[in-house]
Amino acid sequence: MISFTIPKMTCGGCAKSITKIILDIDAKAQIDADPATKQVQIDSIIDERVFRTALSTAGYPADNK
Repeated sequence: MISFTIPKMTCGGCAKSITKIILDIDAKAQIDADPATKQVQIDSIIDERVFRTALSTAGYPADNK
């Protein structure tokens, strides 16, 4: 399980965008994105650095939980 804090995730639209970014990398990933707590949990076999890079490129830099 990969956990990130994403300070710029402020609404449901942000959560939807983040979910799409993750699913574009791993269509089988299980994702829980909670804008209220700014937390994202990803269940995937892909290395977390791949997600971190993609999120940062899209304007949603991630911190470790």
